[in-house]
Amino acid sequence: MQSTAVSHSSAPVGEVIKAGELEIRPSEYLAVAGGHALSLSIRELQLLAAMARRPDRIVSREELYRTVWGEPLRSTDRSVDVYVHKLRTKLTRALPEWSFIHTHFGFGYRFSPERSRPFHNPATSR
Repeated sequence: MQSTAVSHSSAPVGEVIKAGELEIRPSEYLAVAGGHALSLSIRELQLLAAMARRPDRIVSREELYRTVWGEPLRSTDRSVDVYVHKLRTKLTRALPEWSFIHTHFGFGYRFSPERSRPFHNPATSR
């Protein structure tokens, strides 16, 4: 029986995408946050890289799905939203002071490293 190697990444060899304290190395299937490797699935890494390659740009769910899954998005499919949620959770756990993925309702998602704002202002909590 003959086996065939299949590449799941179209990333250029040696590509490194940096965004604040986050470093993504798609060809190595690696994302590093604050010096520590993140535990990401291949889909999560592909989605993160797809957004990070389009910094500060709103990217539609359809474009992200086509880029990562390689086919058109079906109207009832929520895969992009589910994976964005998983990525946000992992990124927030690794770098709580940063926010990377921003939702633009009705449009899509924007990847931009921004300092997180605290929910409570210590000056007003007396």
